[in-house]
Amino acid sequence: MAAKGFFNAFADVWMHEGVRTPMVDYGGALGHISPTDLGIKAAREALKRAGVAPTEIGSVITGNMAPGDFDQFFLPRHIGLYAGVPQEVPAIMAQRICGTGFELFRQAGEQIEAGVCEAALVVGTESMTRNPIAAFDHRTGFKLGAPVGFKDYMWEALKDPAAGINMIQTAENLAKKYNITREEVDQFASDSFAKAVAAQEAGFHAGEIMPVITEKFELEGYKARGIKLQGKVTEVRADTHARISPVEVLAKLKPVYEGGVQTGGNSAALVDAAAACVVTSGTYAKAHGKQPLARVVAAAAVGVPPEIMGIGPAPAIRLLLARTGLQLSDIDRFEINEAQGAQTLAVGRELGLDLSKLNVNGGAIALGHPLACTGVRLTITLARELQRSGLRYGIASACVGGGQGIALLIENPEAFRKNPKTK
Repeated sequence: MAAKGFFNAFADVWMHEGVRTPMVDYGGALGHISPTDLGIKAAREALKRAGVAPTEIGSVITGNMAPGDFDQFFLPRHIGLYAGVPQEVPAIMAQRICGTGFELFRQAGEQIEAGVCEAALVVGTESMTRNPIAAFDHRTGFKLGAPVGFKDYMWEALKDPAAGINMIQTAENLAKKYNITREEVDQFASDSFAKAVAAQEAGFHAGEIMPVITEKFELEGYKARGIKLQGKVTEVRADTHARISPVEVLAKLKPVYEGGVQTGGNSAALVDAAAACVVTSGTYAKAHGKQPLARVVAAAAVGVPPEIMGIGPAPAIRLLLARTGLQLSDIDRFEINEAQGAQTLAVGRELGLDLSKLNVNGGAIALGHPLACTGVRLTITLARELQRSGLRYGIASACVGGGQGIALLIENPEAFRKNPKTK
């Protein structure tokens, strides 16, 4: 596939300590909490860990897909205000479906390089549990005998009406196109679970997770918001979906479509979560004595056929490499969202990717895919992995429903300081 789309290169954009909530299974301990409040929690902690005062933030850039409550329109503004960002600082919601979290970093980079601000607060938050049961047909009333239009918002949103296809079917199309078998998909999923459990047991994931507790978010002169855990739960501190899942167990699961390769066990888990990060200029970081987590080098977004939307990361990554002068072999780690197992394997085959560099701490099949949160989470995880392993370049990427792909190139600051001349 030709590398077409748009590309941003950033000369002096840096991400600082990021943080996320635990990713908790659909209907679990975070299921009753507004995505706004999950976002506020993540935003406050990201500012604290980065050592950046809320008053230093010049832009709030948030992402959220499905409305988790009736005040979703105000989500960006409320996250900023209740995180302590000054009232005069604006907030915006960005949306690129599964690529939303990466889009937040891209927009932060654009704003910083344009001189709009020196420091931006990036927050992706999603409650899959609170996806509404919705109807769009009854504003003028219910007609006698006519069907009632209430449907599951999340389930219906998985279907692209232009192509008449849902997201699982796009993965099945890729499985056929790239000759990917059910056995290969189950093995990939089993490996994702095993890597996630190993990273969990080693304490790697804990380094980016903040425990969620019952607490209030006060804002002088305004109604307090907050989080209230239910029942006997007093703290939520770990991801809940990862578990050892042998191939022989996954093989027993029924495919979504007869004769297909995708099952509930080898597709992304439904979870609730929020993640946040502070992004600044290098000038700001130096002036305030900050040690960034990573340099945001470049971003790329592309379009692909809707019926094989899952291949999107491949041309997005190719565009990044072509425009930065890097080779695939120069990239030390990849975080590619595991929307479906066959989809991720297809990207790997299209690129000729060394899978030993991919999602080394587990992916969305094991950990979950909370839509707008995912790109922020993957970027934070990738930056931390580069620092832990002492490696230089990483790419985080995702496919996007409707037929798009987005990718972000980041660099380990230690490697950059040793050799600041980049390609």
